Amino acid sequence: MIKRLLTLFCCAVLAGVATAQDSVATARTEVVIETTEGNIRIALYNETPVHRDNFLRLVDEHYYDSLLFHRVIRNFMIQAGDPDSRHAEPGDELGNGDLGYTLEPEFRTPQIVHRYGSVAAAREDDDVNPEHRSSACQFYIVTRRRGTPHLDGLYTVFGEVVEGMDVADRIQRHITDDNDRPVYDVRIVRVRRE
Repeated sequence: MIKRLLTLFCCAVLAGVATAQDSVATARTEVVIETTEGNIRIALYNETPVHRDNFLRLVDEHYYDSLLFHRVIRNFMIQAGDPDSRHAEPGDELGNGDLGYTLEPEFRTPQIVHRYGSVAAAREDDDVNPEHRSSACQFYIVTRRRGTPHLDGLYTVFGEVVEGMDVADRIQRHITDDNDRPVYDVRIVRVRRE
């Protein structure tokens, strides 16, 4: 009897260790985007490793620190990551800056789609980018409550907001110019791993 109880106990402990290892293996890396409007915490998907790792490398290099949310469309999305926004003057047209490389698309539909709070990679239009390759640095956060399903399979979703959608919603309500740039700059102060 004691031998059976000991065997059951050992099996239960091993099952618990295996479960703990599985959850560690699938844990998502989180980063905090500190903005002039407040903080946004995002979790990066393990299912999109190329985009996740590229984003984390840029975070570790402090690339995003002091960039602007340069494109804001109410009830659609807020976009950041253009290197030209770091020292942009008021009224400068932004959105064309890049790092000289692009990323292979990592579409994971129907599991990962454009929901409210999704974080996705921006990219150039189909006429110059028929392969749907992602920008290496520009990303957007979906602020439309019903999501943006028309973008599924066209833009790579690589994370989601887990805290701070109130901040993203506040950013989307900024008054913008004819190029969708906020009239009053909304700046990323810094981005850091959690």
